[in-house]
Amino acid sequence: MRELAGSVAIVTGSSDGIGLATARRLAELGAAVVINSRSQERADAVARSLCDDGLRAVAVGADLGSPAGVDELIAGAVAAYGTVDVLVNNAGRPSVAPAEDLRVEDWRAVLDLNLTAPFLCAQAAGRIMLAKGKGVIVNVGSVFSRLGMPGRVAYSVSKHGLDGLTATLGAEWGPRGVRVVSVNAGYTATAFVQHAMSMGRFSEEDVARRTPLGRLASPAEVANVIAFVVSDEASYVNATQLYVDGGWTGYGGW
Repeated sequence: MRELAGSVAIVTGSSDGIGLATARRLAELGAAVVINSRSQERADAVARSLCDDGLRAVAVGADLGSPAGVDELIAGAVAAYGTVDVLVNNAGRPSVAPAEDLRVEDWRAVLDLNLTAPFLCAQAAGRIMLAKGKGVIVNVGSVFSRLGMPGRVAYSVSKHGLDGLTATLGAEWGPRGVRVVSVNAGYTATAFVQHAMSMGRFSEEDVARRTPLGRLASPAEVANVIAFVVSDEASYVNATQLYVDGGWTGYGGW
């Protein structure tokens, strides 16, 4: 399959986890991908790995927690490939703290990266897409885009906001050829989730017991859905959310 041949895709936070799996899958489908991490060294390593496999990739190290970092990312993508056709807003940070103890600077840091950065990336890439009348933006959310959980106030608010961003941009830009979709993942076997389990916050058995499909997702399973969304096969999917959670949000039991 080379259905994305000729397209340019930015994947934020793509040095590991869902972002890395997504960048690799889009490259396998023919896209030229822009690898992003706060660390230029980590981004370079991923880009080299993809290129060694015969895929097209460049690395742009940029901290998207600031508007300057967003500008660096978009400018780097345009300098390398001349345009942007696909944007996957995947970069984010977790937050676990009692609401009454959450410091305002930590609240702002989570919203800056999880919500403001996707808006600014979408705004900058969207201008390019709107000028040519075609493009796709995917916002990677989570089950906390719909749900709440004690200790997750900043994270949950940021992901709820991401769905609002998707709906509004999709409604505004859809008539001009740019689709915007949320892909909201359940508990996935990433380094962060593995670390949380190693700290004793929850176990793989806890997730399996709560999830109708009885296991964690793999990053590749989420990446495959993102690849579908950005393809022409999903040309009528816009301003909505797709959940890749094994049934987590649909399950109402104990």
